Amino acid sequence: MQQQLIKIKKVLISVSDKTGIVELAEALKKQDCEIISTGGTRKELEKAGINVMEISRVTGNPEAFGGRMKTISFQIESAILFDREIDAGEARLLGIEPIDMVVSNLYPFEKMLEKSADLDTLIENIDIGGPTMVRAAAKNFKYVAVVTDPDDYQSIISELKENDGTLGYDTRFKLMRKAFNRTADYDAAIASAFDQTAGELSVRLAFSQAKELRYGENSHQKAYFLRQHNASHSLYDIKVLHGKELSYNNIVDMYSAIDVVRDLKQYGCAVIKHNNPCGLCSGDNPLRVFQQAWAGDPVSAFGSVIAFNKPLDKKTLEFLELDNENKALRKFVEVIVAPGYTDDALEYLYQNKNLRVVEFDPAALDTGQEVKILYNAALIQNADRQLADEVKPVTKIAPKAEKDLVEFGLITVRQLRSNAIVVVRKTKTADYQLLGMGCGQPNRVNSTQLAVKRCHENLKMEYDGPAEKLNDYIKNEMGKAVLVSDAFFPFPDNIEIAADAHIRTIYQPGGSIRDKSVIEKCDELGIAMGFTGIRHFKH
Repeated sequence: MQQQLIKIKKVLISVSDKTGIVELAEALKKQDCEIISTGGTRKELEKAGINVMEISRVTGNPEAFGGRMKTISFQIESAILFDREIDAGEARLLGIEPIDMVVSNLYPFEKMLEKSADLDTLIENIDIGGPTMVRAAAKNFKYVAVVTDPDDYQSIISELKENDGTLGYDTRFKLMRKAFNRTADYDAAIASAFDQTAGELSVRLAFSQAKELRYGENSHQKAYFLRQHNASHSLYDIKVLHGKELSYNNIVDMYSAIDVVRDLKQYGCAVIKHNNPCGLCSGDNPLRVFQQAWAGDPVSAFGSVIAFNKPLDKKTLEFLELDNENKALRKFVEVIVAPGYTDDALEYLYQNKNLRVVEFDPAALDTGQEVKILYNAALIQNADRQLADEVKPVTKIAPKAEKDLVEFGLITVRQLRSNAIVVVRKTKTADYQLLGMGCGQPNRVNSTQLAVKRCHENLKMEYDGPAEKLNDYIKNEMGKAVLVSDAFFPFPDNIEIAADAHIRTIYQPGGSIRDKSVIEKCDELGIAMGFTGIRHFKH
């Protein structure tokens, strides 16, 4: 793109956020720029000893109506908007002198909204003259620079200094795009706020900074990763410290992994495969937690995405055996994500040139709402953050599972695709572990069968006693475990499967028209059951 330079001779400054404005104005003065300013901005600059022209000298009119009228005028908008080539003669006849830069950030409507300001305060914080100037300058960016973000001041100061008071075409084009995005976001915030005041929900989402990914869910699909405008935190902000480029599926799985470990109180490790935790553990020893999360399904853990909720050291990560001379014993993982790493931990991980090492703190997640876009339509809902209502015993034998174990089970099942069943336990080392799960099935019976099967396989793998005692070991461990369901049991058949697997404690939301028959089956088979009152479907 052409690099046409424009000399910045006259600048209009009218800002609400005055961060850095004195430094910018001083830099402009050093380039012999004339500064026009308004109200509070003018006072701020004059207090710093910077000579400015009051805007009324250009408009011929006073600032009026409590500041509602300052910049809106034929003189100001013309000085910004006229075409410097086509309209130059007409501008001279009209006495219009060009304004080469507009520096304006808008009244803080969004901040007032965050503070739950009343209607009158919100109305007074709707900027009219600012967006008019910004849009005019952005439209005429071939000849005018428009600055809406204080974060851009330093780069503009540097460019003016390096280029004898001029700004290039690419800079002005970039500033123009940023300006139109700003006014679009501003108007969207105002419209949505007043729709909400009227009791009508409207949502306007804007995303930018698109990064093209290698491909989408499949190699024939194009995919992009974008950041939501003005979001204080975003998954987009992950730091990729090492490894291959992240794929679409990596990012989706990584979000699920981060989401499930963030609510774990101790060290937490999640092993995610195809958007579901196939392994999960929480405890006081990070290495042991990693080992027991992996043991939840070591076959599925191949090629997984793994998240931790606390910083990692080398000792924990050596479980991956990345430097084992026997390459068959090295554990293949697609992504490791954690809030931080020791230097020697990073050095260890960097041995694998393809392993994606990502830094992101799960505690930063603040998912107040969830939005799904479905063919030019959207679904929006509050995020599923409440684990249970009130846990109530409903069987003759009251469930006595430890509260933290039940909570761990609910955190786990909440993350699985429905229909979902998990079996969790407290290990001999006092860690909480996902022993087996079944999910994503069209009926709950299949999910229960899958969960039981995985439990039995894991218990067989960990058992190291005499063969004739294996069944007793499985029966004993299953009897101490807890089965948690994401939704109610529609029939007693799931209870029969659980009983055959030697499970003695079940938690589920309740709410089925057949709750009575399910409870009766539990009583008949000697199973303790509690109702949580909260369903956790995840589609």
